[in-house]
Amino acid sequence: MSEDGQAAQGRTYLFSYGTLRQRDVQLSTFGRELDGRPDLLPGHTLSTVAITDPDVVAVSGADRHPIVRATGDPSDRVEGTVFEITGAELAAADGYEVADYSRVPVTLASGVRAWVYTAS
Repeated sequence: MSEDGQAAQGRTYLFSYGTLRQRDVQLSTFGRELDGRPDLLPGHTLSTVAITDPDVVAVSGADRHPIVRATGDPSDRVEGTVFEITGAELAAADGYEVADYSRVPVTLASGVRAWVYTAS
């Protein structure tokens, strides 16, 4: 896998700790339910952010979403799920996430390189 979370055969890994794990959000964003496995994101903590985009609120069912922030402390860890998705699905996830989030490459506790949406 390359440094940017790219897997073989054009597949990409995406780590989610929030609404992208919801079945209804996956169906709306990707057109399918994703299959993932548990993992941990070291060096980050979890908080929430207010969502004002009515389309995102309608899809997720909530106006407050989880958001992670980098701490640099390896003992800080966020639980979540890692999904193997296509490049087109990653672009769809970019379209779903609001401006409060930035997509960055990370190394998960399992050693998998994946994309994650963190606080901008």
